[in-house]
Amino acid sequence: MLRAMTWNIRTGGRDSGGADRRDLLIRVVADQRPDVLALQELRHFDSGDVLADFAGRVGMRPHLARSCFGQPVAVLLRPPLRAFTATRVRRPFHHAAQRVTVATTAGPLTVLSVHLDPYSGLRRRVEAGWAAAALRRAPGELALLAGDLNTLDPVADHTDRIARLPAAYRRRHLRRDGRTVETRAVARLLAAGLVDLYATAGAPGGGLTAPTRHGGGAEFSGMRLDYLFGTAALAGRVRDCRVPRGGETEYASDHYPVVADLDLDLDPA
Repeated sequence: MLRAMTWNIRTGGRDSGGADRRDLLIRVVADQRPDVLALQELRHFDSGDVLADFAGRVGMRPHLARSCFGQPVAVLLRPPLRAFTATRVRRPFHHAAQRVTVATTAGPLTVLSVHLDPYSGLRRRVEAGWAAAALRRAPGELALLAGDLNTLDPVADHTDRIARLPAAYRRRHLRRDGRTVETRAVARLLAAGLVDLYATAGAPGGGLTAPTRHGGGAEFSGMRLDYLFGTAALAGRVRDCRVPRGGETEYASDHYPVVADLDLDLDPA
């Protein structure tokens, strides 16, 4: 069984002028013990030994994509899992996208950690297209898109959660007419044939990822913005998908992680 996890850790685990949350982050990761970990908002992780220290403390190997405009993202792998290819997706994402491929007994598995534009729905739709294209070029049929998509899904009714947002943040989730909920990035991934793993294997109504109880997040109102998407072949192997809550997850970030257990084994070769 292979465990995958995605998590926006909020500004690299350090608040401006505030607390250092990295010990909390490390304890949550240690508790979940993912084999594949997609991280977003890695501020300062591309300088010095910050990434190496974090990865070493959680017992994983990091693959980082630097950002031109926003914050880096990464995919971390737990040994003996190792990447036989790892590369930044060379598109002008607001943040970044990192693609890693590993060997399993069912064939190569490609993992994409991505963080879409927080401000513009149109930009998010474009970035979702770039992410889907990056997975289409992956070897084999097994692929996982993991990350903070900053986008509501096109299935649920979001009227109340949009109404609860302050006006400055409400605009992020509405189209230009000021009424239609902006869901096009997630809709584009679904149209590309990707499967929402939480919708497939998660508990009904339990997938909200932001905000946490004590991690801040005035821009959120009880929203599902973080996702694990898989190709149809991968979705057929998902055994569980959940949003861990309680304990230190309530303080470590303003987002909860999303975790999925996949019926896959490492290739011993």
